[in-house]
Amino acid sequence: MRQIAFYGKGGIGKSTTQQNTAAALADLDNQIMVVGCDPKADCTRLLLRGKRQATVLDTIRETEEEEIKLETLVNDGYGGVKCVEAGGPEPGVGCGGRGVITAIQTLQELGAYNGNLDYVFYDVLGDVVCGGFAMPIREGYAREIYLVVSGEYMALYAANNISKGIKKFASRGYARLGGVICNSRMVENERELVEEFARRINTKMIHFIPRDKDVQRAEINKMTVIDWNPDVNQAQEYRELAKKINENQDFTIPTPITQDELEELMKTYGVED
Repeated sequence: MRQIAFYGKGGIGKSTTQQNTAAALADLDNQIMVVGCDPKADCTRLLLRGKRQATVLDTIRETEEEEIKLETLVNDGYGGVKCVEAGGPEPGVGCGGRGVITAIQTLQELGAYNGNLDYVFYDVLGDVVCGGFAMPIREGYAREIYLVVSGEYMALYAANNISKGIKKFASRGYARLGGVICNSRMVENERELVEEFARRINTKMIHFIPRDKDVQRAEINKMTVIDWNPDVNQAQEYRELAKKINENQDFTIPTPITQDELEELMKTYGVED
């Protein structure tokens, strides 16, 4: 069973990328579970065609421990993908990241990880600077990390920060970086910039996802692209990404660059913040 976490700047399209990748892997006959680790609880929305489900943390708060059932927490989505939302703490109380670990431990105790799972995906808030949201890495759950970026400065800045966290925990024998996924924003020299950024932090750009309005059309219909229309070009892009992740065996300890180096890199490729 491969356990993978997607990290990236908020709003970069991380959850969309993760759900479409899971859908594509499901079409390759993989058994998959997606654990949404964002307190907004929207990391499985497209796989479930917009259906809202009870979060693990809400269920823990509202139900006697002995009455919590796995089938309450796990819903089957597109392609049989098992969908879970960790949820978050009550507003102003507790740490959302620590709540993620509580949710994962609850799933383990209820047997969610038993059986024939090929992949478990964790969709995590981008702020790995917060120790709580680094917990899927720190606790050894997420073994492979993919960074979702664009050619914009803040997206690469966040990815570089996240790579610092990965480096810290990788040195202890935990997670490794599997690559960078560029979710294009159509900025100048974007592909070349992201490829060079990936090289400098000791990884590769595993796939370049072009910007396409079919993604938004599918989201309006509360579906992944493959579910909405499997024949459009963007569906094939997600299939290619899924295939590359499925075949990937190149995992590294990242080498984050300095802020000055990042700013110089942006200038070199003619991109301004």
